[in-house]
Amino acid sequence: AQGQGLEGRKGQPGQDTELQRKLDHEIRMREGACKLLAACSQREQALEATKSLLVCNSRILSYMGELQRRKEAQVLGKTARRPSDSGPPADRSPCRGRVCISDLRIPLMWKDTEYFKNKGDLHRWAVFLLLQLGEHIEDTEMVLVDRTLTDITFQNSVLFADAGPDFELRLELYGACVEEEGALTTAPKRLATKLSSSLGRSSGRRVRASLDSAGGSGSSPILLPTLAVGGPRYHLLAHTTLTLAAVQDGFRTHDLTLTSHEENPAWLPLYGSVCCRLVAQPLCMTQPTASGTLRVQQAGELQSWAQVHGVLKGTNLFCYRRPEDTDTGEEPLFTIVISKDTRVRAGELDQAPGRPFTLSISNQYGDDKVMHTLQTESRGALQSWMEALWQLFFDMSQWKQCCDEIMKIETPAPRKPPQAVAKQGSLYHEMAIEPLDDIAAVTDILAQREGPRLETPPPWLAMFTDQPALP
Repeated sequence: AQGQGLEGRKGQPGQDTELQRKLDHEIRMREGACKLLAACSQREQALEATKSLLVCNSRILSYMGELQRRKEAQVLGKTARRPSDSGPPADRSPCRGRVCISDLRIPLMWKDTEYFKNKGDLHRWAVFLLLQLGEHIEDTEMVLVDRTLTDITFQNSVLFADAGPDFELRLELYGACVEEEGALTTAPKRLATKLSSSLGRSSGRRVRASLDSAGGSGSSPILLPTLAVGGPRYHLLAHTTLTLAAVQDGFRTHDLTLTSHEENPAWLPLYGSVCCRLVAQPLCMTQPTASGTLRVQQAGELQSWAQVHGVLKGTNLFCYRRPEDTDTGEEPLFTIVISKDTRVRAGELDQAPGRPFTLSISNQYGDDKVMHTLQTESRGALQSWMEALWQLFFDMSQWKQCCDEIMKIETPAPRKPPQAVAKQGSLYHEMAIEPLDDIAAVTDILAQREGPRLETPPPWLAMFTDQPALP
């Protein structure tokens, strides 16, 4: 669960307890990642475990730093104050909002000989993005990259449910060379396979058995290096920071700061940019900020007053016939637009006994000025409506283009756990059987390999069935 922003939460024991709970959870996750990494036997598993360890470490440091900042704020007495009706605008805090980044794509810049002519060694990299907003850290799935790809694409979207208009979203791209990091862990088995295939089936099987027994006993076979303990290592390849200015309901390109070079084993030919869709939803645009009974005099109808149920939501004051119409989906009787150019003025109307408290809302459309006059039931109600309107104006000034219209945010689907790549031995190892003339066992293995893809028996199977022997 996302916590509240730093403003308005310092010195709150409940929030500190929740953050401490998150910290304890990440410490336990880190211990589990370390144990998993030590037990990994497959390269993909080790890459995922190392990624989890890096993310846990980042979250632990972030949570510890946030707890320290809160404690310092308590000592210094810098607790946030809620805005009051009479306080100056400087004391106001803008509403919080949601920030979502999706359609992440990082273009690659291969050399012509690598991509078009398909020359050189085919290397693979494992990459992922680490995203941080405040003390909250999220990550993307791990993606395997080689020279056949023109860009790195991350399918999942990342949502930060609690952000202010002054947010800074930092993106960090991490990568590890798969061959470089996984070479040691698979060297004995790859060597065994080469020896088996070059020496023939019988001799190769005995050599492989000796190598496997040596590896299983924990000792290193003759002429093979001792395996180093440790997992893959991710390197920071690039980073950038996105702010409110980058928010747009569309696809945009942003510059990346490259931190790697060609000598780095995890170096990737990055183009130097990242493409994404960054959107934000201030709460003032999605949740009602004020509601109550009003009497409204529409423009041009000086003697006509309509009693309505008013709801201030986003940049509109919706006027319904009844309060229950807001829940049934009924269309409002009329709508009063509230924009950054709208003028609001409070006043008293002595000619209306019992309802002397009014406010006027004026909008300029070209040369035409449209004004609505609203009457409230009490001075307290008038103050509440005025405060809600001034808060809305302040939120619009802080969130800027995010208040022009509601940007669509799709709730990210729960991420599925990474699936381990099934370990599949070579066909030679499965065919190394006893006795050597057991052709039925060989055909069974081949049929199992091809079975799911074939509806009819393969032609070569007739060679091993009841056919007359060749002279």
